[in-house]
Amino acid sequence: MRTTLLKKRTLPLLLASTCLLAAACSRQPAEPPKIPSADSGAAPSQGIKYTAPFKDGKYDPPIDLSTIAEITSSTTFKNGETMENNVHTKWAMDRLGIQLKYNWTAPQANKAFETRLRLALSANEEMPDVVAVRNTQLANDLIDTGKFMEVGKLWEQYASPMYKKAVNEDPSMWYPFMRSDGAYAIPIPEYSWNDDTILYIREDWMEKLNLKAPETIADLEKIMDAFVNQDPDGNGKKDTYGVAFGFRDSLNAGMASASWLFGAYGTVAEIWNQQPDGTLAYGSVQPGAKLALGKMKEWMDKGYIHKEAALQDDSKASSLFTSGKVGIIGGPHWMTLFPLADLQKNVPGAKFKAYAIPKGPDGKQGRKGNLNFSGAVLINKNAKHPEAFFVYENYLFEHFAWPQKGDEFQYQFKEGYDYAIVDGKPTADTNKIPGGRVIPQKYTLTFEAARIPSSQMEAYANLAKGNGPTNQFEVRSSLIADAPRLQAATVNLELKNTSYRENFTAPPTKTMKSRGDNLKTLEKDTFAKIIYGEAPLDEFDKFVKSWESSGGSAITQEVNDWYKSVKKK
Repeated sequence: MRTTLLKKRTLPLLLASTCLLAAACSRQPAEPPKIPSADSGAAPSQGIKYTAPFKDGKYDPPIDLSTIAEITSSTTFKNGETMENNVHTKWAMDRLGIQLKYNWTAPQANKAFETRLRLALSANEEMPDVVAVRNTQLANDLIDTGKFMEVGKLWEQYASPMYKKAVNEDPSMWYPFMRSDGAYAIPIPEYSWNDDTILYIREDWMEKLNLKAPETIADLEKIMDAFVNQDPDGNGKKDTYGVAFGFRDSLNAGMASASWLFGAYGTVAEIWNQQPDGTLAYGSVQPGAKLALGKMKEWMDKGYIHKEAALQDDSKASSLFTSGKVGIIGGPHWMTLFPLADLQKNVPGAKFKAYAIPKGPDGKQGRKGNLNFSGAVLINKNAKHPEAFFVYENYLFEHFAWPQKGDEFQYQFKEGYDYAIVDGKPTADTNKIPGGRVIPQKYTLTFEAARIPSSQMEAYANLAKGNGPTNQFEVRSSLIADAPRLQAATVNLELKNTSYRENFTAPPTKTMKSRGDNLKTLEKDTFAKIIYGEAPLDEFDKFVKSWESSGGSAITQEVNDWYKSVKKK
């Protein structure tokens, strides 16, 4: 399995003016800090020194901890609460004696949060005590300002056993944030295989047209041809499509990904794939990418793909499926809840089912896999209480990430918010929660409270067997895992060995900085022309040669030099 975890660059480089300290900008990647095993970590109750009076698991009197927050579209509130004042901030104060202070908040949409943060850096504003960011590039840009402390020693001293266990499941999540003198950001663990692609197919169309489950690309083509040409929706018009792709921003877009098609030919575009010899190679210039592009062009010509796919993002593409116009879409297991649940609302009687990604002509399967971390936390050099973040996150890992029966987080975060007790039993049904369901864990400093990578898919797999929950985490998972989600999660876990994960997360290399944007534009333009028939398939070979001669070969060498440096041990 291709499991080395590294993060793709997705945001622009930090303005040169934010690189405030020359010494900080010259730091080079190095080996990860030596993380102790989970059972060797000291917990706060074991005699650790604090920067303020600490008693019975909390600061007394309370301390302030400043931060900033990115507000996503799924971050919603109730009872008049805001990010600055809500059930989560009250919990932090009451349980831990930590008064969270928000310098500012900004929405994620249109990169408003990133823009606000970059402006703050350009203006040399004082950074808050703790900054959590989702994007690895942005984290590295923050590191290069010199405003944040080395955190490896803090980690060794303060991280709890469960917190260390979560990160130790994949120590390479530290790789992006290392410099020669240590680690400068703490990775935020994410559920394994959480965003990895499976296929969803209109099951009512399959039944109506008497079609069999696909195993190969050839099988899938027969299904797509039927969906396009045999009037599956019965309206007498040829107005349906085979598969939804939305590659305006990326071929690997989350909810309408084409990565599974490239994976069927042995590569995944736009990321650095690990090769059999252990080196890294850019997926978009591999021979398999040419075959995948040829197939996309063929499908476009046959009307299997919507003509505006290159102009659509994954949200727009997924709406074609939920509106009943497309019969197949690739995306994560959690799409069963959103947005695919809208299909039944929009098209009465419609059904969908999860399927494995198809095999290519040589029996290959592949898909872009998500990383085992979702971002990073940085701690200000001037923070008065740098250990306070660990007091906060340790509690979440010990009680939220793996709850025990009777824990305050045994069902979800807070009764009346993300669950309710009805007739003596917990439920996450929004219709049964007064005022509807909101998710306080999204208010936390690390976006989703605390996650142990392997826990979620393993829980779903066990629940899918019908044996009932075997631990409290499975009890909690069962509240949000209906039959479609469990079926999708089972398919997802069966495909775990097919995932390609980005293997390069270091700060941009020297040649990436000078040539990267031009190479990306060349790639995007060439691929679009091939898919739409504006250039012959052999244009791909010219693209590869141009990519290599225009900086690609140098970048490949630089990427591999870095990769060797972090894999020495």
